[in-house]
Amino acid sequence: LGNLASVLRVARELRCRFQRLDFVYLNAGIMPNPHVNFKALWHGLLTGKVLHMLTTAEGIMTQTDRLNGDGLQEVFATNLFGHFILVRQLESLLCGNENPSRLIWTSSSNARESAFSLSDYQHARGKESYSSSKYATDLTSVVLNRKFNKQGLYSSVVCPGLVMSNMTYSILPVFLWKLLMPIMWLIRFFAKTYTLTPYNGAEAHVWLFKQKPEYLDALVKYHSCTSGLGKNYVEPRKIVVDEETAEKFYQKLLELEKQVLEKYSDLLD
Repeated sequence: LGNLASVLRVARELRCRFQRLDFVYLNAGIMPNPHVNFKALWHGLLTGKVLHMLTTAEGIMTQTDRLNGDGLQEVFATNLFGHFILVRQLESLLCGNENPSRLIWTSSSNARESAFSLSDYQHARGKESYSSSKYATDLTSVVLNRKFNKQGLYSSVVCPGLVMSNMTYSILPVFLWKLLMPIMWLIRFFAKTYTLTPYNGAEAHVWLFKQKPEYLDALVKYHSCTSGLGKNYVEPRKIVVDEETAEKFYQKLLELEKQVLEKYSDLLD
């Protein structure tokens, strides 16, 4: 997803092989060079905000981004724009089918408006590229529903919670994670989004597969949750987005898409 030529090639392959697509799970994500701000974490502990910080990573997680081979910020390209190009290239397979088609984006509780800026939507000047890309995901999903629901295409966003994956393990040394795991299991009694395992984190993805999309709220994010006793369930939470900002951002994506397609015109039908 971080290589646009690859995205265009796979989209062309899918158009050749299939007449329609029922589901597309837009799940790829990276968080390069993550760093923990221990000073901010300590401040959160003293001010009583530590639980919020631990469940959203707000104020304690930063990343160092870089440009990819397409000249785009790597996190933006992989987490959002590559998916956007894929969806746009697959519109003919997703729209106008007898039954509704679904886009299910993996967003995050770390998606925050404060990390996103329309004037720097690739987040070249900031240190929270992951958070920015996930907020951009929420914005994109909202606009796609407005534009494509009447054509039978529906978009949803989910948060898998805090899942221990290769991406998570890169934040701290492995031995430190092993020391922290018992504490994290205890935190689950207070922070239900500490799903911890990929199996638990997929709860909302699987739940959405079974729902009728026309009855879902386009302004809701579906969170995978796990109780302290290990029971998995899904919790809907309102997405806090400005719909005017979402529309402006969508137009910027279309402008960037035009530049990309001109560059890779040989990969188009």
